[in-house]
Amino acid sequence: MLYAILCYNDEDAVFAWSKEQEEATMARLIAVQTPLAEAGKLGPVARLMPTTAATTLRKGKNEPIVIDGPFAETKEQLLGFYVVDFETLDDALEFSKELAVANPGVGSYEIRPLYAFRPGTIAT
Repeated sequence: MLYAILCYNDEDAVFAWSKEQEEATMARLIAVQTPLAEAGKLGPVARLMPTTAATTLRKGKNEPIVIDGPFAETKEQLLGFYVVDFETLDDALEFSKELAVANPGVGSYEIRPLYAFRPGTIAT
């Protein structure tokens, strides 16, 4: 089953890291990711730009409107995501726990089963 692991944290804190803190954190995260990548179980991994670079199209009854910034005001922002292939949710949780140890500070990981949509098919 494919899972999306959504990474939330305080972007002001993360984007304030020194170059050394950033490099050390990324090295720890890559160490966690490498076994999955080598097993062919790691899909796309992305870090999002700050919410100041976001644009939101908000829909409703009337014409959609485009606004600068993220959809919601929150203390934690969606900073990135993983797409992983695991047999069980427990496996995805274990990987997320390893990510949490590798990534300092507070924040959260939201794990969701994922459908990959392709024209004419639905893959699970």
